[in-house]
Amino acid sequence: MSPEQALLTDATRETARRSVLCWLATVDAKGQPNVSPKEVWAIANDQHVVVAHIASPVSARNIAHYSHVCLSFVDVFVQKGFKLLGRAREVRAGNTEFATWAKPLLAMVGKRFTIQSVLVVHVTSVSAIVAPSYRFYPEESTEASHVVSGMRAYKVQPEKQENP
Repeated sequence: MSPEQALLTDATRETARRSVLCWLATVDAKGQPNVSPKEVWAIANDQHVVVAHIASPVSARNIAHYSHVCLSFVDVFVQKGFKLLGRAREVRAGNTEFATWAKPLLAMVGKRFTIQSVLVVHVTSVSAIVAPSYRFYPEESTEASHVVSGMRAYKVQPEKQENP
């Protein structure tokens, strides 16, 4: 893939920024799937996502056996997101690459968590995740209507804008 064919676009990055968690799906040596929420993760560049292994022994062990993964994230208010397929590898804290891959994650956690290793996902495909109502009810399903519905469901209010 040439550099101009970035899989992780600005739209993907913006949705990732608004997503609190991502979900990492792995498969163990016996073919048993595992899906695990990840709180500390970032898009590292146009082809890689990094996930902190803070308390992820199953994910790390599964990746050691079978590197194919699926990582997904959704902006819960607009109900849109992305599914990323790729191959992952674990970069442990003692590895010379660790500082490079861990940099955005360490900035997020500070001293709150110890990052045992970084799960580096080389993304090979990206597809959109969209709530079915956008397709089945396009006249009434807008991002704005989903935000209103989501705020009601989660019992939150929009931030009040201060006047300068």
